Amino acid sequence: MTAEAVRDLAASSTPAPTAADENGRSDQTFPVDAVVRSGDTERRATASGHDIYAVTAPLVVEALERVLTGRTKTLGVASAGEAFDAPDFLHALALHITFDLHPPNT
Repeated sequence: MTAEAVRDLAASSTPAPTAADENGRSDQTFPVDAVVRSGDTERRATASGHDIYAVTAPLVVEALERVLTGRTKTLGVASAGEAFDAPDFLHALALHITFDLHPPNT
């Protein structure tokens, strides 16, 4: 998140997003693009959707459900990528995001 985005969120003059669908989501869109390189091999994953704030609750609930049912890959403090099977986790959010794994580029 950029410093400008944080300032916008903190500013009292910034209006709240307007609901654009029957679920109350805004028409704001978001992309997440991750690229990992090892030597000459590159892997890429992308996720996108509408209203990142509306995606936050399902994401947290999915993570909590996996922790409480013992579906983690590690114990203790860990990043989400270490704790969960990332593609499985993202596919579980399919009602809320679009997710694609791109073939390796070697």
